[in-house]
Amino acid sequence: MDGSVEALADPVVIGTIAAPHGVRGTLKVQVLGSGRHLRKGVKPVVKGERRRILAARETPKGFLVDFEGIGDRELAGCLRGTELLLDREELDALDAEEFYVGDLVGLEAYDAAGTRLGSVANIFETPAYEVLVVRDDESAEHYVPFTLEHVPSVDMEEGRVVMNLSEGFSE
Repeated sequence: MDGSVEALADPVVIGTIAAPHGVRGTLKVQVLGSGRHLRKGVKPVVKGERRRILAARETPKGFLVDFEGIGDRELAGCLRGTELLLDREELDALDAEEFYVGDLVGLEAYDAAGTRLGSVANIFETPAYEVLVVRDDESAEHYVPFTLEHVPSVDMEEGRVVMNLSEGFSE
């Protein structure tokens, strides 16, 4: 690595480093979506530097990833909480009905009757699924599990998601 800071034109978060794993610099990585970009040879930006993935394997709690230049637990520990970034043009091509979960931020949220609920302000991941943070017009935040039951329709072209509201969602 030459130490230069890499600037991306349209950065997309593909994962977040959760913790070191073992003593040889392996990292536990939590991903948004399938994790298909965490594979040998891919070079995401990690703390401003491109780092080649030497190995990646999926576990029930996320991915274990080995990066070029990270060879001990101490260095790996310093990366806790760091996002892994790729430029949008580096991402795999999507099928017609596919989208990246991060692209839901900014979409308008409606209920099944067509009433506007607000807009998707953020997304975070839990062990079970991603959660959409919907901010209404009064700036109140509501949390909606990103499951087919709760979000049956996403229309990227129209810029909207349709949500089946649970009892916990207040208006």
